[in-house]
This record gives sequence, C-alpha cells and structure tokens, in this order.
Amino acid sequence: MSFSSEVKRELSRLPADRPCCVKAEIYGALLFGHTFRAREMRIVTESLPVAGRLASLCRAAFGFDFDRRPADGPSAGKATLLLSDRAKLSAAREVFGYGAADAAALHLNNAVLEDECCTRSFVRGAFLTGGSMMRPDRKYHLELATPHGPLSREVLALLRALDFTPRITLRAGHHVIYLKASEQIEDFLTAIGAPRAALTLMETKVEKDLRNRVNRKVNCETANLGKTVAASMEQIGAIERLRVSPLWETLPAPLRETAELRLRYPDQPLTELCARFDPPLGRSGLNHRLRKLTSLARETERGGA
Repeated sequence: MSFSSEVKRELSRLPADRPCCVKAEIYGALLFGHTFRAREMRIVTESLPVAGRLASLCRAAFGFDFDRRPADGPSAGKATLLLSDRAKLSAAREVFGYGAADAAALHLNNAVLEDECCTRSFVRGAFLTGGSMMRPDRKYHLELATPHGPLSREVLALLRALDFTPRITLRAGHHVIYLKASEQIEDFLTAIGAPRAALTLMETKVEKDLRNRVNRKVNCETANLGKTVAASMEQIGAIERLRVSPLWETLPAPLRETAELRLRYPDQPLTELCARFDPPLGRSGLNHRLRKLTSLARETERGGA
C-alpha cells in the first residue's frame, strides 16, 4: 500500500458530524475529482474506504446517493462515483451556491467555507480525490493536482491563508500545488485530520537525520583513518631510508628512539604511540620528531642525487 493510500485510509475513518464541514468536504472532493461539470460530476478513486466515505458524505450533504457507486465489499481496480441525474446535479449546485441555470463553475465559492473547520474539511476532501504524497523515507513531497487553472490559484491562496507556503507548477496539463518542507507537510496532515501520518513522517525524519549523522561520522572517521595510515606509511618510508644512510648512526637519541618505536608499532595512531615513550611524550613533541626524521630522509635523498 502506498503512503498516500495509508493517509487517505486514516482520513476516511474520521467522523463527519457538522453539516457545514460535510458540505465543505464533499465540495473539495468533487472539485478535485475526475469531472466537475454542469452535466456530470465524477470521482474515480483506487481506495474503497475513500469511496465509502464520499458516498456517506453525499447522502449527508444532499440527501441522496450517487447515481453510480462501487458495491460494498472488496474491490479490485478503480471505483467510480457518478452524479449525472439532472435533478441531483441541480440540487448539488444549489448546495454549493451555484444558481440552477449556471454551469458548474470551476471557481472556488468561499461562501461554502464558513469557518476554519470548513476550510480544513474542504482541503481534506480535495486531498482525498486530487492529492498524493511520496513515502517520507524517500522524499518529502505532498501535492494537490487539478486541470483547472483558476481553481488551482484560488486553492493556493486558501492554503496560504492557513499559513502554508505552497508552490505551484504545471505538469502534464495539470496544475499541481505542492509542499516540500517536512514541517509544512506535517502541519498539513495534522490540519486535515491525519495525525498518525504526520507522526510517521516525524519519526521517519528523525531516523533519516540520525542515519545521516552516523554516516557523516563514519565517513569522517574513515577519512581520518586514511590520513593516519598515509602519514604512517610516509614516516616509515622515511625512517627506512634513513636506516640505510650514514645519518642513521649519528641520529640523536630522541630521534633514534622515535624512529625505532614507529617501526615497531607501524599501525598505531600518534596518541597511542606517545604512551610508548618513558616518560610519555606529548603529541606535539612526537609530531615534531617525526617531521624532523622525514626532513632528514629528504636531505639524504638530495645528497645521494
């Protein structure tokens, strides 16, 4: 099951009590459905729970059923909800504030959205039929799509009035309103009545952030280990060159001790090598000695050349 389907299943279980919110939700669902015209209103959905909820909303808002709706029980493929009876269409348009003689306008009638709860219900209905969301473990992306430009711009303004910051784009003939910020998507899901989905998104984000921090730490440690190994190999190479040069026998005792310890413990980092000295040597002091050995090895190479 896709994450969008999980969100819509959660939304489909919400109670629908207030008549104004019922009207607003079915309004959003029909506007963002497959067809919203004077002679036909059609919704096509792959979710049986969504189809069942919308059928109930239709009866509660208008007092009648869709002319066509999916049968109860398990169903495969897409389910279609259709209003085509003239009397029903006229009644629905009247509920939404359109005159009986008017075509079903594809503009938003804000008078249907009496309160903020109605606005949230409208957006919920729009998401049920025209919304989708990617799995949060892949990408943060939620969108509402409609082929109707004026409607998309009006809903964009409606979402901004709710303190969201959506963007809009045109894709395959559809106007797509979308959110990409995880916090905005969390707030959107909570606002339309899907707190469990919002919590899943938050948990996924925490897991991703933790995984990214661990990966960065491992990468950093791996890089540091690589630098340590490279430095150790350079130091050992320099000391080996010194051992076969006349300078080896003339090395001061501190440098000779350092060279011998480095050869005896080639894999140890400087911190551990410092503890091998008696008394223990500081890291800066050890670094100074190793740099001196490397410099002397270069001098022997230049002298040999």
